[in-house]
Amino acid sequence: MGTPTFVLASASTARRRLLQNAGIQPFVYASNFDESQIQVDNPAELVETLALRKAETVAPHFQTALIMGCDSVLAINGEIHGKPANPEEARQRWLMMRGNCGELFTGHVFIDNTQSRSLIKHQVTKVYFASVSEKEINAYVATEEPLKCAGAFALEGKGAVFVEKIEGCHSNVIGLSMPLLRIMLLEMGYSITDFWR
Repeated sequence: MGTPTFVLASASTARRRLLQNAGIQPFVYASNFDESQIQVDNPAELVETLALRKAETVAPHFQTALIMGCDSVLAINGEIHGKPANPEEARQRWLMMRGNCGELFTGHVFIDNTQSRSLIKHQVTKVYFASVSEKEINAYVATEEPLKCAGAFALEGKGAVFVEKIEGCHSNVIGLSMPLLRIMLLEMGYSITDFWR
């Protein structure tokens, strides 16, 4: 069995960079799936469903490829949060997050068109946020970084200074769990080294 083309069904530059840093040069094909179609209250089920729909949207465009779909949300006090819709929502989110702990869920899906197989898993990481001031929150929201991220922060960006600690996989917080990626590839019959370029 040859190594198929690795397709990332996501426009996320953070996910692409994680893969590139691990030696994988993905072919990026954004799904543009309308996430508002999915209404699920369980965060693990939600990210798995969204990741699957994204991969399924892209899969028909490739005959021989391994398509990866991902989706992330932050759950705080049982409430699910995706990307903030606007700066005010990001500011209110941070007023709730500061000094608090959240759980970052990322759904991971592989659809292998060469084997007609698929695999779905998710990863959870606990994130502890610093007790930041309103001045810091306003300055951070003004950078517009929080508007591009599930949970209104980027661990790989300016938001890192507002995270006191994490429990679990750190790359999961960025958008893709690299240890889980390796395990899933093994379950699909590949080694991550097969995709090194």
